[in-house]
Amino acid sequence: MNGSTKTVGQDISVRDLMEELVKDEVYYRRSGGGITLSGGEAMAQPEFAEAIFRACHDRGFSTAIETTAFAEREVVARLIPHIDHVMMDIKHMDSAKHKEYTGQPNEKILDNARWIAENANHLVIRVPVIPGFNDTPAEIAAIARFAESLPNVHELHLLPYHRLGTDKYTGLGREYTLSHLTPPTAAHMQMLKETAERESRKLTCHLRVQIGG
Repeated sequence: MNGSTKTVGQDISVRDLMEELVKDEVYYRRSGGGITLSGGEAMAQPEFAEAIFRACHDRGFSTAIETTAFAEREVVARLIPHIDHVMMDIKHMDSAKHKEYTGQPNEKILDNARWIAENANHLVIRVPVIPGFNDTPAEIAAIARFAESLPNVHELHLLPYHRLGTDKYTGLGREYTLSHLTPPTAAHMQMLKETAERESRKLTCHLRVQIGG
């Protein structure tokens, strides 16, 4: 019916979620895998995130998060001790352009990246490569330099833009404003990978750059 409300997703408690997660416990132990919170932004729900991470560790499950770390420092500091692997997006080094495209400047994100690099067990920097936003060699080189500057960071993942999230927007009744974009070609991604590798070699050459991840 036109104008009707459609529920997408459901509210769930930590106890209910753990009941589902333990069903795959044998798989986690055999594969060495674990539980990843992604988003949206999991750090926007710190109480739930901390509780589920704690419950997973109590069960012996490895924990990971996909995050922009756009959060207050006290939230980041609260969660990081309970996370084994942090996969953090850095979208752009230019704060003005970051704000133009995302609605927020990037200073808080970059400051948190520095703190996480010093305090996390494992941090991977990831770059969603978006045509027209951050897909030039200069922009990727700038992010590679930043990633290289972070202590204990050895991986940079370049994630090519895709349209797999379109259905989520439809389900939420929201306009997908990037539908006009064409995903980058394999050749373009390879060029950006080589750019990041060259930039890393100019510095200490400890970054492993890959496409996807």
